[in-house]
Amino acid sequence: MAVARKRKDKEAPENHERWLITYADLITLLLIFFVIMYAMSKIDTSKYEVLSRALSLEFKKSDTFLPRNAGFSGNLTPGKGQDGEQAKKNQDSEQDKKEKELQDLLNKVQQYIDEQQLQGQVSAADTPRGIAITLNDLFLFDLGKADLKPAAFPILERLASLFPTLNSKISIEGHTDNLPLATGSLYQDNWGLSDARSLSVLRYFINNANLKDSNFISTGYSDTMPVAPNDTPENRQKNRRVEIIILRGNN
Repeated sequence: MAVARKRKDKEAPENHERWLITYADLITLLLIFFVIMYAMSKIDTSKYEVLSRALSLEFKKSDTFLPRNAGFSGNLTPGKGQDGEQAKKNQDSEQDKKEKELQDLLNKVQQYIDEQQLQGQVSAADTPRGIAITLNDLFLFDLGKADLKPAAFPILERLASLFPTLNSKISIEGHTDNLPLATGSLYQDNWGLSDARSLSVLRYFINNANLKDSNFISTGYSDTMPVAPNDTPENRQKNRRVEIIILRGNN
């Protein structure tokens, strides 16, 4: 019995702090886990800069779908940026070209009027609507009629030679005074006469000069658009006219 007691006394005492080792291991593992998570979430600045430069280079290429120098400002509104500016420049250039054509036409018509001494029968002016060429009715027609006189052919032929180079609509407009037509007239009223006279000039350009009919507009205004009061023979003469207007706009 004495021997057994002695062996029992020599046994090592029980260690109640072993749990600290397990706890320390757990804390270490958690620390390693959070370090790994942090490392995964941290941006590689050098790699990011390389990627950024590569994307920027691609967007600046001419075949990209984004406007040049647009960056990432979000300004992709149609009509703005370089593409919009270029479109506006093209439009302005077209307008300048058209305006030059109109002014060249005006100079050529005025020169022809002076050379042929037609100042009393034909006039040309720059108006807000376009270049207006006004022809006296007696220069074109007999009284109360709408058949063109042979004397009118040279000026109409000259105009027809200038029209094909124009990118404009041409409005032919007939006008009369306010006096009723004589009994037995071919036309019911001044509306019919002004319309027939406008059509006679139009048909010359289409049938005789072979110009495209889609480039012309024909209108009869009767006495609704006088240029002078219908109170004297001289003023009524001014109102009886055909105007050929090369329009500045599209209509």
